[in-house]
Amino acid sequence: MGVEKIILGIDPGTTIMGFGVIKVINKKMEFIQLNELMLKKYDDHYTKLKLIFDRTIALIDEHHPDEIAIEAPFFGKNVQSMLKLGRAQGVAMAAGLSREIPITEYLPKKIKMAITGNGNASKEQVAKMLQQLLGLKQLPKNLDSTDGLAAAVCHFYNAGKPSAEKNYSGWGAFVKQNEKRVK
Repeated sequence: MGVEKIILGIDPGTTIMGFGVIKVINKKMEFIQLNELMLKKYDDHYTKLKLIFDRTIALIDEHHPDEIAIEAPFFGKNVQSMLKLGRAQGVAMAAGLSREIPITEYLPKKIKMAITGNGNASKEQVAKMLQQLLGLKQLPKNLDSTDGLAAAVCHFYNAGKPSAEKNYSGWGAFVKQNEKRVK
């Protein structure tokens, strides 16, 4: 049997957290799972963060990923939305770091570029390309889950390439790369 690796991809959000899991065997991708955590019905932001953490831990326990790829929040006009997204991402990262799973962040444009060849591709274009690449029979109603899957596939395509994105192999690496943020 060749080299096998499981990659968990996460698109963090406080309304919907999308995620996808792929298995890589001998440099070939195999689809495992695609889903989302619906958070719309919860009003309390802290409850949402706890649910994101718990679901990420459950995914780790179920699939035992070797690596996690996570979509980095993009800078929008609304500072409050950015803060909430950053917290959602941080909580998902904390879950992975607590299990010492290496994490790589990818900007949305880099993910879209890796999947479609176009950094400005729509969610629908990314989803259709993933459907072709992985032989998915049908696409989900919400495309947040395909965004999570896209992060995993982007990570597969970028394996072994030097990256300007951020990588964390555990709490020590995170602290070392963020000394100004951690006091």
